[in-house]
Amino acid sequence: MSELPALGKIHSEFFTKFIYPKLGNPDPSVIVKPQSGVDFGVVDLGDRVMVLSTDPFYIAAGLGMEKAAWFAVHILASDVAVSGIAPRYLAVDLNLPPEITEDELVRLWNTVDSECKKLGITIVTGHTARYAGCNYPFVGGATVFGIDKKEKLVKPQAKVGDAIIVSKGAAIETTGLMAAYFPEYLEERFGKEFVRCAQDVYYQMSTVKDALIVAKAGKVTAMHDATECGVWGGLYEIAGHSQVGMHIWRDKIIMQEAVKKTCACFNIDPYRAISEGTLLATLDKSSAQKAVAALSKEGIPASIAGEVVEKEKGITVFEGKNEFKLTHPGTDPFWQKFEEYLKK
Repeated sequence: MSELPALGKIHSEFFTKFIYPKLGNPDPSVIVKPQSGVDFGVVDLGDRVMVLSTDPFYIAAGLGMEKAAWFAVHILASDVAVSGIAPRYLAVDLNLPPEITEDELVRLWNTVDSECKKLGITIVTGHTARYAGCNYPFVGGATVFGIDKKEKLVKPQAKVGDAIIVSKGAAIETTGLMAAYFPEYLEERFGKEFVRCAQDVYYQMSTVKDALIVAKAGKVTAMHDATECGVWGGLYEIAGHSQVGMHIWRDKIIMQEAVKKTCACFNIDPYRAISEGTLLATLDKSSAQKAVAALSKEGIPASIAGEVVEKEKGITVFEGKNEFKLTHPGTDPFWQKFEEYLKK
């Protein structure tokens, strides 16, 4: 009897074999199609483009409706922003669990409204209902759209010779969620003040600001939000769809103290763990330092952490005097640990 597939996103080999070849009616106006490791699709509108991204509407109710809804909006908006085009419109389908109260729904929607206003997003259509069988955290789905001049689009296609920059460092989402759900374990080991620091990482879980800053900094060739499988998974995906290799300097990737200690507490490899909010970008070397400086000016830590090389050289991670060839992590250690501690 075969084992059940792992939770989380389907692996890239399955996507490439069974999903990618069957995309409905071919249309030349679709200039960025669904691809493993690419956060958005693009439709050519002439001198403008329309960028779209669809994701679950993710409401982690245990965090409180306000925090959960903040995260739901920023997950969706981030995947459009990494195209270099600002998110502008939202269509949302809410398939809500029967137990959600009207008060909870009002609080949820008030936050969606306020965050969309801050990001310049207009809600244009949707569907809202309670249904048996629906449950948190996946309470529907949504699509965010952006429309702007074609020259602003980052397609994405990393090029040999590009620099690789990483904003905020590894395991941002892992830290934000583990600290929010399981603070007692962190407090026991590191104290109350540390818990507050780790919980503050929650509001770093967005790449909207990061991506739009980097897009203005110079010749950007690719941007990606390091979600499932974290920094290692995200860099592997950029290299894969760009058909390039990479040299990555692990020690140059920022590791926030709150992240380091949180991952140590829960025995999670931070480089393989989910990291919504970490922007991975490739850009012409002449623009890289300018992009890092522009992020820093806005209070977003970032670093140049590698370079793009020929595909034949593979993807190599350098750790001091040691090095290893990077393969896709396959499964994200966050999910297993999250389930483990929920049961506790």
